[in-house]
Amino acid sequence: MSIQVVSVVERLWHGLLAYAVKFGVVGLIGLVIDVTLFNLLRVGVFGDDHWAQSAIGAKTISTSVAIVFNWLGNRYWTFRKHRRRNYVREFAEYLVVSLGGMAIALICLWVSHHVFGFTSLVADNVATNVVGLALGTAFRFLLYRYWVYAHHRADGLSNLDRVEEAQRTLFEEPATSAIEAPAAPRERP
Repeated sequence: MSIQVVSVVERLWHGLLAYAVKFGVVGLIGLVIDVTLFNLLRVGVFGDDHWAQSAIGAKTISTSVAIVFNWLGNRYWTFRKHRRRNYVREFAEYLVVSLGGMAIALICLWVSHHVFGFTSLVADNVATNVVGLALGTAFRFLLYRYWVYAHHRADGLSNLDRVEEAQRTLFEEPATSAIEAPAAPRERP
């Protein structure tokens, strides 16, 4: 029974949880970038009375910077086994999903700020960096995992690994130990 439990936990870890943990670490760093830049823009560190200081402008800029960081982190760490050769197409798809997540956060912020009239810096942060972030993160994770970096994508780097593994399996003898010594040359009589 314990072997079955270990097997299920292993499959769960490699199937989803490892991705979720890495995605979370990258996302947490992106969140720090996003929240820090958002608040710096909102309090006017980069100047007063311009679009970048407005709630929507600050969030648009801060999230855009975080999107680029998160793409690099997810491409080269979280989903590195499933990244695609065509990085321009991958980035375009990643950007579409990220902009969807950003739209969710912006809608939460807009409703809080303009519909309900909660205009304080704290209210803006709760609307966009708590409510909007939670909804947007679930949306982004599912679409990144099952669309942008899906294992079934035809142009993924992992497909090349699968082909090479299949060729080794078909055309080479399997290794009998972890480290094999090369065979000594035979002497002719």
